Amino acid sequence: MDRTTETMLRTFLESELSRLETEIEEIELEGHEALSEASGENNYRDHMADQGSATFSRELDMTLDDNVRDALVAVRKALVRMDEGVYDVCERCGAPIGEERLKAMPTATMCITCKAAEESR
Repeated sequence: MDRTTETMLRTFLESELSRLETEIEEIELEGHEALSEASGENNYRDHMADQGSATFSRELDMTLDDNVRDALVAVRKALVRMDEGVYDVCERCGAPIGEERLKAMPTATMCITCKAAEESR
């Protein structure tokens, strides 16, 4: 991979890292606020449909939180791989990942062949 592409991808990953860290801080702040609101809640007076909606909303929030945290881990891993000089090397077979793949998916850790094989299982 040429230096220009690597620099572009590093810049993108670093900005993505910052964005995700900020998003997690906001999620945690909102989570603390929601917990303090929920502590005064009397579930017996709520209608069952309201309870179901609240449960769905909490589960959706937890799923979105998990997705953001997973993305943060992937971005950090990509930056470490870059620092170690193995960013564009497939973790599975050792072949080059491919510049176009990394431009499309900057956190990719496998070449397209290995990723397709993994997903076909």
